[in-house]
Amino acid sequence: DVSYPFTLDLLRRREVLLGNYAERSTENDRRAHDDLFSIKNSRKVYVGRIAGLQDPAVMKSKADAQAALQQKIAADPQMQSAYGDAYQTVDKAIETYRSIYVPYRFLEGGLAFNSKLFGIAREIVRLDEESKKPNADRLREYRESNLDSLKQELYSEAPIYDDLEILELGDSLSQWMETSPDDPLLQQVLAGKSPNQRASELIRGTKLKSVAARKLVSADDPMIAVVRLVDARSREVRKQYEDNVDEPLRQSYAKIANAVFKTSGDTYPDATFTLRLSYGTVKGYEENGSQVPAFTTMAGAFTRSGEHNNKPPFDLPKSWFAHKAEIKLSTPYNFVSTADIIGGNSGSPVVNRANEFVGIVFDGNLSSLPWDYQFDDRVGRALSVDSAAILEALRHIYHADNVVTALMKN
Repeated sequence: DVSYPFTLDLLRRREVLLGNYAERSTENDRRAHDDLFSIKNSRKVYVGRIAGLQDPAVMKSKADAQAALQQKIAADPQMQSAYGDAYQTVDKAIETYRSIYVPYRFLEGGLAFNSKLFGIAREIVRLDEESKKPNADRLREYRESNLDSLKQELYSEAPIYDDLEILELGDSLSQWMETSPDDPLLQQVLAGKSPNQRASELIRGTKLKSVAARKLVSADDPMIAVVRLVDARSREVRKQYEDNVDEPLRQSYAKIANAVFKTSGDTYPDATFTLRLSYGTVKGYEENGSQVPAFTTMAGAFTRSGEHNNKPPFDLPKSWFAHKAEIKLSTPYNFVSTADIIGGNSGSPVVNRANEFVGIVFDGNLSSLPWDYQFDDRVGRALSVDSAAILEALRHIYHADNVVTALMKN
């Protein structure tokens, strides 16, 4: 109700911002490419998740399951004693989160300061302050076990582009202003300037593009000064979140999980880096009144490319066109199945009943994204590339016969 719509609006805003920037030149497109790809991918995920949460069938299933579990807890005095307060604690934590959500996301989450240089400045300031404390008293990311990776990132020579930094910081300050126009801290940060003017002033004035300058905690650096201006309030809202939201939720969810395990004999245990198998059926589905087939073909890849004039993201490599006559175009390319997947399953092998390798999972359709909450195979499908297409491409496009021979042996 709060975080997903907020995040989706944020992603859409930043997608438009970076898309417009990328269209101005080839160099801009190169600079923005990775971030824009990530934003588009995240936006797709949130669209799918929200669609699932707006599906009455999904929500009814979750509500029924919760009601049944609560009845079982209430009927058993021991379970009531151990787990009965979990849902009330969750309610209280969520209400607290609602009240601090915007400042938490904008300040501690950094949404008001969408800038690599601001992130660097905050790491410098906090590293200096936290290193003076006993290890156990530090913010977790500044404890000794995390310092090597933190410093490696902090002192990275990766390029930073002023124009992109100004664009992104100016827009994020503008969004903060739109959301909290009367916030006194915002006015202090802007220092009498517009968001874009202040962003330009900060980015052009900071010395932190230099790795050597990052190793000096300079109070005169304008970006470090801004970090120090907002850090007290940022830490305050972080502490509120950790003490009154995060920790109570962790404890309550652990209680609810234990209640589920005790009352449901067929519940899978949490994943612990051990092998996980998901059974599914290869079959198509109906979406918006149209039938989606279980398989696509290599011919279909050429057709789709032609429909889009071979422009990204539907462009095929030149080698595919050069060897098109050698390809068996009816070869299955991708297929969909009801195997229950989740983010992180990409690259998983797909095997048939005979334990033969037949494909590799690489994605899910939009309707599979609500599987984070509730598995539903009415329309949700896992997407896999067919092993037949892999072999066809290796043989007739890339002529990698040695690779095919090695694969077939194994």
